[in-house]
Amino acid sequence: MPGTEQLFLGAVLALGVGLLGWLGRALAVSGMVAAVVIGTLIFGIGGLPWAGLMIVFFVTSSLLSRLFSIRKRSLKDTAAKGSRRDWAQVLANGGSGAFLAVISLLFPGELWPWLAYAGSMAAVNADTWATELGVLSPTQPRLITTGQPVPMGSSGGVTLVGTSATMAGGWLIALCGVLFRPEVSVFAFLVSVSAAGLAGSLIDSLLGATVQAIYYDPAREKETEKQVFGADGRLLPPVRGWVWMNNDAVNFISSVCGALSAVVFWQLFT
Repeated sequence: MPGTEQLFLGAVLALGVGLLGWLGRALAVSGMVAAVVIGTLIFGIGGLPWAGLMIVFFVTSSLLSRLFSIRKRSLKDTAAKGSRRDWAQVLANGGSGAFLAVISLLFPGELWPWLAYAGSMAAVNADTWATELGVLSPTQPRLITTGQPVPMGSSGGVTLVGTSATMAGGWLIALCGVLFRPEVSVFAFLVSVSAAGLAGSLIDSLLGATVQAIYYDPAREKETEKQVFGADGRLLPPVRGWVWMNNDAVNFISSVCGALSAVVFWQLFT
């Protein structure tokens, strides 16, 4: 059980990260508030190892978002949201981690909550890296389900560059996890967590290609993740997918799948 001092330090660290994210325009105000709440749970309960993985994800994803912002300007009409994360995006990426931090209190000394958390972070980091670096691909993305060429930035579209970025993002979290918990089996941890990152990201793409809500914007004559409203103010039905399955829901599900995959892979490799 974490002491009062650790919880206080966790809250201070979370507040600092949230403020830096807001000042650096990586977080909207609602995103900053959500980051402080989620960060307090993760940092305060999990301590340095848990905090370290979340910070690695936040820092690298924010840097990549800024580095290639010019290349992504043409995709702003396709993506549901901009580069400043709101509360829903923060919850989608860190909500499962905060839940696992609380769960770890019920299983003191058990390894699986930490494994699941690392897998969750690997999944969201892998998917973010794929999104941010996929725009550098010299080739057109192809839909993960059919192989059909789709426009850059399309949900469910994959490229060799994006897939390579996916694996790199997952490996980074796995490597950092080993540094924070050197007592675990290095080989099993690296393979389990990095594979979980890849699995979570691929599930994200699969959901994006099948059930994520995609709308058609007649004004721009293109498909978009953004909700489109008619002249009467009513929400137009999606051309495919479920209305409630937006990008945030897809990201949250992929993070949960990453968490579950890490535990399953660990059982296979140990």
